[in-house]
Amino acid sequence: MSAIVELSIFPLNKTGESLSPYVARVLAVIEASGLPYRLNPMGTCVEGHWDQVLAVVSDCMKELQKDSERVYLTFKADWKRGDAPRMGSKVASVEEKLGGGQ
Repeated sequence: MSAIVELSIFPLNKTGESLSPYVARVLAVIEASGLPYRLNPMGTCVEGHWDQVLAVVSDCMKELQKDSERVYLTFKADWKRGDAPRMGSKVASVEEKLGGGQ
C-alpha cells in the first residue's frame, strides 16, 4: 500500500438534514473495492496503491452522479514509497506517544 486518501463526498442538490443515505452509498462502493478504509465523522480514509485509490474516488463520484445535479468532493492524499500498510500504524504511533490512546 503506498497511498492513503481521505475523501468527503456528498450531493449538494438534496433536501433534508441528513446526507447519510448518500454517504452509505459511497461506503458501499469503497467496501466493494476491497481496499482497507476507515469512516470518520468528517470523511473516509482509504488505503491502497495510487491507481487503486484514485479509481475508488472516481467510482464514488460516478455513484453520486447517477441521481445528483451537483456533487461536492474534498480529497487529501499521502503517498509514500513502499507497500507496508500505514493507516493503522500512523494513528497507533501518535497514541503511543500520548501514553496509550484515548
